Parts: sequence; C-alpha cells; structure tokens
Amino acid sequence: MFWKRNKEQVKLADWPDAEWPAYIPKYHLHDFAAIDFEAANAELTSACSMGIVIVRDDEMVDNFYSLLRPVPNYYDFWTTKVHGIRKKDTEEAPSFAEAWSRVVRKLKGLPMVAHGSLFDERVLKALHKHYHIRYPDYQFYCTHRGSEKLLPEAESHKVHELAKLYGYDHEKTKHHNALVDAEACAVVAMHIF
Repeated sequence: MFWKRNKEQVKLADWPDAEWPAYIPKYHLHDFAAIDFEAANAELTSACSMGIVIVRDDEMVDNFYSLLRPVPNYYDFWTTKVHGIRKKDTEEAPSFAEAWSRVVRKLKGLPMVAHGSLFDERVLKALHKHYHIRYPDYQFYCTHRGSEKLLPEAESHKVHELAKLYGYDHEKTKHHNALVDAEACAVVAMHIF
C-alpha cells in the first residue's frame, strides 16, 4: 500500500540556524528514502533484514525488502525474540553487498530517514566498510528524535504509534519487520518533515 502525504499536516519548527538539530531537515522533504534494519546480534554488521521505502513528490512510490546473511552469522536469543528471524531463515539469503547492489541506484541523491537513525546509520556505514563499498555520506534524519522535538504532545514516540496518528495502522502487520517499520517511518516523515 502506498501513502500520499497530506500537505496540511506538516509542522516544522522555526529555530535559529545555530540551534537547528541536524536530525531534522530545515525544509520539507519531498523526496527521501526511509530505511530500517533488523540485526541478528550486537555486531553492527549483523543486519539480517533490510527494508527501504522510497518517497518521491510526497508519495511512497517504491519499496525494497530483503533478508540478509548476517556477519557474523549467529543469532542472539533476544534479537530473534524481537523480530522472529532465525539462522535457518537467512542461510540462503544474499549478503548485504548483493542486496544493496539491487537498490542503490534508486537511492542516488536521496536523504535517508530512519526511526532511531543513530542505529541505522551506524549499521549502514559498518556494512559499507565491511564489504569495501564506498559510502556516499548519506544525509540522515531521525523521525524518533524529530518527533520528540516537533510533537512533544504525542503520547508515544514509537514508530507504530506515531504512524497511527496519520492513519497508518501497522499493528495489523508484523512489528519489527524491516519493510513495515520503514513504511511506518516514511509515513511519519511525510507528515513531520
């Protein structure tokens, strides 16, 4: 399902440049990519799934999902409990480099948005380094920290709760699925950024 942004619901703060948080864009994002990773263990290179949603002209126009073979290839009990992915699910999955090669052209020139961007940006950088892929210094914005700043009145700043405010109910689908979480993040970003 693709979502279109309601232009009336955008609310950007009017802060002086010196105080402007780097995790909030200064101008409305018409075009961006929302990204989410799930990890197999505590290592940054252990992404076991990746979801990406591409927004162009304030509308979700494309998405990409892939299971990934994590590095190192083992699963912690707690990470599996969160997302349900097991080693047997990713034994035949592509490496990050293989999966990334199928989507990277679509991301050219787009800023990245993530809910908890500190994690997703660190994972993306670590995977680029591990696979010796040049990292193009993506601009990252964070819907989690952004929502705390722009929507302090929100009861929760969890991505699925924020997305519900804008009519996206991803409770109906599996939470901690990288594509579902990237979609919810994109919905939030379309409305607050």
